[in-house]
Amino acid sequence: MVKNFQVTLPVAHAAEAKLETGQGRARLVCTGDWTLSELTKIDEDLGKIDLKGARDLQIDASGIDSLDSGGAWLLLRTKREADKLGAKAALSVPEKYQALLDTMEKDHSAPPVTHPPHKGFVGILERTGEGTVHALRQGRDMLGFLGRITIETIEAFLSPRRELPFPALVHQIEETGLTALPIVGLLAFLLGIVLAYQGADQLKRFGAQIYTIDFLGIGFLRELGGLVTAIIIAGRSGSAFTAQIGSMQVNEELDAMQSIGLNIAEVLVLPRVLGLIIALPLLTFYADVVGIIGGLVMTYFDLGVTIPAFMRELQNAIGVKTLMVGLIKAPVFAFMIALVGCFEGMRVERNAASVGKLTTRSVVESIFLIIAADAGFSVLFSVLGI
Repeated sequence: MVKNFQVTLPVAHAAEAKLETGQGRARLVCTGDWTLSELTKIDEDLGKIDLKGARDLQIDASGIDSLDSGGAWLLLRTKREADKLGAKAALSVPEKYQALLDTMEKDHSAPPVTHPPHKGFVGILERTGEGTVHALRQGRDMLGFLGRITIETIEAFLSPRRELPFPALVHQIEETGLTALPIVGLLAFLLGIVLAYQGADQLKRFGAQIYTIDFLGIGFLRELGGLVTAIIIAGRSGSAFTAQIGSMQVNEELDAMQSIGLNIAEVLVLPRVLGLIIALPLLTFYADVVGIIGGLVMTYFDLGVTIPAFMRELQNAIGVKTLMVGLIKAPVFAFMIALVGCFEGMRVERNAASVGKLTTRSVVESIFLIIAADAGFSVLFSVLGI
């Protein structure tokens, strides 16, 4: 047996807005459904209403059957326009819609956004002073963090009761070193090709193309190999350190670790610092080899230099000292990258925006310190005659 069901749909009522005037007073009667579907018609009707000369306006919306945010906005707009024309407006709506009106009125009453006035030269001095003070405080805090990590490292090695977290250390070596081999190798290979091509293009003018190999070997082993590798790792691993520790700070994981008696510096910072110090020299040596191979490929196809001739010239141009000059810098670069990355991660506030901001700052600071340290090494080696 089949039963018939009857569904009753709500009946839509056309929205209307009628103005009644008399003796300087006006009354706007609103009826029907003031919803999104009727918004265009209501707006046209309200646009035809002339409130000039009216001292008081009573907006009677008690006859509205249905009201949504679009209709509420039109009611509030009419009330504000009447106030601007000097007519004291009063709005009455059914009680069930009063909360909607109050919410929209509150949002609209927020103060407008104002831009600070341009201060000219004084403003430049203020920003310069603020930046200088911030940099000095940053340096002071980072120096304190360096002392803390140094003490933790010494205690971890010397205290018989404390053991280094070797599983975490091995994991960091894998994350910062092994997984970085593809990107470091690709960029080093391409950089070797570019360096060999540009060197050969300039040396052709003097008929000294063979010295492209000398230029490639010395330049890559002493400077470019270690510098480019450190910059890549700063953008890859240094930012990861900040993001990881910062996310733990946002999720209150660091507080939980401290509450159960774990040493944050020993558990989180020390494995990252030591892991990167071990991994970066190996990555630098790998980048040197791959970069030389990239230069070999370029000189073979561009200059016609055979592999045995390339190796003989390279052996005459470089020595162990040339290789060691580049490798000595790597642990220093690694220490700075890990220190800055962990330091900025510990300073993250409990919001997602702070994670992104300090991760960016970590990369910028790491690259700046790497280039500054490389310049210092260049001056030092020049003074020592190395």
